[in-house]
Amino acid sequence: MNLILLFQDDFQEYKGRVRLQGRRLDHVLKVHRAIVGDELSVGELNGRIGTGRIIALSQSVLEMDVKLDRLPPSKLPLTVILALPRPKFLKRVLRSASSMGVQRIILLNSFRVEKSYWQTPFLSHDRLREQLLLGLEQAGDTVLPEVLLKPLFKPFVEDELPGIAAGTVSLVAHPTAVHSCPRGVNQPTILAIGPEGGFIPYEITKLVACGFQPVRISDRVLSVETAVPALIARLF
Repeated sequence: MNLILLFQDDFQEYKGRVRLQGRRLDHVLKVHRAIVGDELSVGELNGRIGTGRIIALSQSVLEMDVKLDRLPPSKLPLTVILALPRPKFLKRVLRSASSMGVQRIILLNSFRVEKSYWQTPFLSHDRLREQLLLGLEQAGDTVLPEVLLKPLFKPFVEDELPGIAAGTVSLVAHPTAVHSCPRGVNQPTILAIGPEGGFIPYEITKLVACGFQPVRISDRVLSVETAVPALIARLF
């Protein structure tokens, strides 16, 4: 936790003071090993970042005077379209994408996505948010990525994706692609990443029809949880 996220309910009547309990308090006690008078990095969710000076600390409560005087790190101009991975990988991918500054994540169905994945409790709003918040805390960011669930491939690609992709660099990761993934794009980009085994030919054809260029990152076939951060780092 390189930044302690603050939520609306943390703020007291005096706007510059917060009171924390639970997981964040435990982290301050056990990891930071902080004492009264120490300053910690803090940030208001979807707001500014700054410092918090500890004015009271016990096993049950932490109080800080906070000064939020800086903007959070800029988001990448990147939308990641991700074929829904198995739940245990989904958590890791969400944390990675959030910590790397991805602006929007679209979880999409694909032929090789098991139907049971869409029934996982990890797709609930609270469980998705939990992983995204962990990524923000790691990166020192406060702004949550937008997450969209699209359980129907064809209607999304035909009806919604052309408008989303307009004016962007549109890429689809594919192990057998001829072209290598570009480096240092630094402009609005959409990156589509398939499931384990990749998108099937029909899905690649539909994405190409929307203007997506198939690209590969290496001669190796990478797992989804490895491919996501590797591709993002290469692009930006």
